[in-house]
Amino acid sequence: MLKDITIGQYFPGNSVVHRLDPRFKIIITGVFIAMLFSADGFLGLAVGGIFLIVSFLLSKIPFKLMMKSLKPIIPIILFTSVLNIFFLDGVPLLKLGFIKITDEGLRTSAFMVIRIIALIMGSSLLTYTTSPITLTDAIERLLSPLKKLKLPVHELAMMMTIALRFIPTLIEETDKIMSAQKARGADMETGSLVQRAKALTPILIPLFVSAFRRAEELATAMECRCYQGGEGRTRLRQLHSTGGDFFALGLSVIFLDAVLLLNFLMG
Repeated sequence: MLKDITIGQYFPGNSVVHRLDPRFKIIITGVFIAMLFSADGFLGLAVGGIFLIVSFLLSKIPFKLMMKSLKPIIPIILFTSVLNIFFLDGVPLLKLGFIKITDEGLRTSAFMVIRIIALIMGSSLLTYTTSPITLTDAIERLLSPLKKLKLPVHELAMMMTIALRFIPTLIEETDKIMSAQKARGADMETGSLVQRAKALTPILIPLFVSAFRRAEELATAMECRCYQGGEGRTRLRQLHSTGGDFFALGLSVIFLDAVLLLNFLMG
C-alpha cells in the first residue's frame, strides 16, 4: 500500500501539460477544484470529469499511475460511502432491521465518491507534471504580492515544496523500516486494533529519528552553500508565460462557467 502513494512524485515528460507555465497550472488546479465544489448535480461533475480526462490525455500520464494514486484513499471513499448510504433520509429502497438504504443516500454517496476521486486525480496531475523546484518558483511568484505585508514568501514556498518533496522519501523509509521489523518477527497484520496500534511503535520511533536526521542534513547542506533565503537569489530557469498558458486558463474558466450555468438552469 505504501508503494502506491504517489503524492509529491514528478514524472518527467514533454507533453502539452508539462510545458505549461507552473503558475498557470496552479491557478488552473484551483479553478478545477472550484469547478468540483460548485457542482450541484451529476451534470456539473460530468463537466469537471471531461476537463480532467482531457487534461490527463494531454499530459500523457499512464492510466495505471492515475489509478495508483487512488489506492491509498480507498478506505476514505468506503467510509464516506457508508456514512451517506445508511445515515441519510429519503425513500427507503432496502430495510433490514435498523439498516436502511435510501435513494437519497445512494445518490449522495455516488456524488461524493465521484467528487473525491476527481479531486485527488486533478491535484495529483499538478505534481505529476511539475518538478519540485519549478513548483517552488511558481508558488513564490504567485505569493510575491504578500511581500509588501512583510511576509516571508520565499521561506513559505520553500517549506511547502520541501514538505511535498519529502513525502515519497518518508514513504520509502517507512517501507524499509516495516520490512526490517517484519524480518525480526514483528507481527503487524494480526490481532485487535489496539494490538496493531502498539505494533506500530517500533516503526514510528525510527521514522521520527530518520526524519529529524534528514532535516538536519538538509539544513547543514543549505548552510554550507551559504543559503540566505530569497534576497538576491537568482534562478537558472526563468518562468515565461505564452499564449498556450492563457488559452488553457481561459478554457478552464469556460468549463467553470459551464458548471455554474448548469447549476442555474437545473436549480
